[in-house]
Amino acid sequence: MGLVAGGIMAGLVADRYTAAMLSRILIIGLLTASVTVLVGWCGLASLGQTAPFAVGAYTTGLLAIHHTAAGPVLLLAAATAAAGFSAVTGVAVLRTRGTVFLMVTLAVGELVVTAAARWRTLTGGTDGLLAIPATTWWPGTAALRDPRDSYWYVLAVTTVVIAAAVMVLRGPSGLLLRGVRDNEPRLRAAGHPTGRYLLIAYVGAGTVAGIAGSLLVTVQRHVSPADVGFDLAALVLLAVVVGGPGSLVGAFAGAAAIVATRDWLAGPWPGHAPLLIGVLLVGTVYLIRDDGILGLVSRAAARLPHRRGER
Repeated sequence: MGLVAGGIMAGLVADRYTAAMLSRILIIGLLTASVTVLVGWCGLASLGQTAPFAVGAYTTGLLAIHHTAAGPVLLLAAATAAAGFSAVTGVAVLRTRGTVFLMVTLAVGELVVTAAARWRTLTGGTDGLLAIPATTWWPGTAALRDPRDSYWYVLAVTTVVIAAAVMVLRGPSGLLLRGVRDNEPRLRAAGHPTGRYLLIAYVGAGTVAGIAGSLLVTVQRHVSPADVGFDLAALVLLAVVVGGPGSLVGAFAGAAAIVATRDWLAGPWPGHAPLLIGVLLVGTVYLIRDDGILGLVSRAAARLPHRRGER
């Protein structure tokens, strides 16, 4: 609730530039949340979530150009396409674990980027899909051309998706996934179909990534291979580390830190964004520990009552 309240307050005072940056934080945060599910709940570090992200983005762009720009239709199509893609690739990808899983997912992501760059008749090649019609809240409503209007759409969709994910992960499904992460052989010996659990989680994470890709097209109204390549995959995995791999809220904290460092803090020093992001990562690993920024805030808040009591 605090995240939603903060998003609403920020949207009320944001200008066009700030609204566009906030939308990008939410989109990258949603993509980071999909990776967080795999890392924090399944124990599977992935560099390939940009693949369903790209599938969702290109599905949205093509559907908006050739058929309709209605938001619910675009989101449903992007989620369905990303889920189908994840189901097909997951059967092969989930045969691996550890470093091999990381590299295989990276290969899947790079194959999708290569296909997008070479399939010019469908995807526009390296130029991408340009001049995509603006998304509408509903068929017949006004188009979301102003970044401030697009922000409210992105915030609403992100809130619904994260709320649904939290409900699932806080229930028995989340406990089963944590059990697979902590001791998969033991759970398998007890008769649990661990492969099926991981495949469902992988498809669910891919669906979330596909929705994030759809939102990207809504905000910037174009998509190209440069938007869905390795650079984004690396930034998202860094955001998981910075925000903390055990929390969906931490995914947005990490995304906010990465985007603010890259697009705002690095502004006065052009070309130094990678250096500043590296400093942020090193500071996170050595000073904030393995639970990220959110863990640091939680520990600081937990100490406050004790200090007040001592006084």
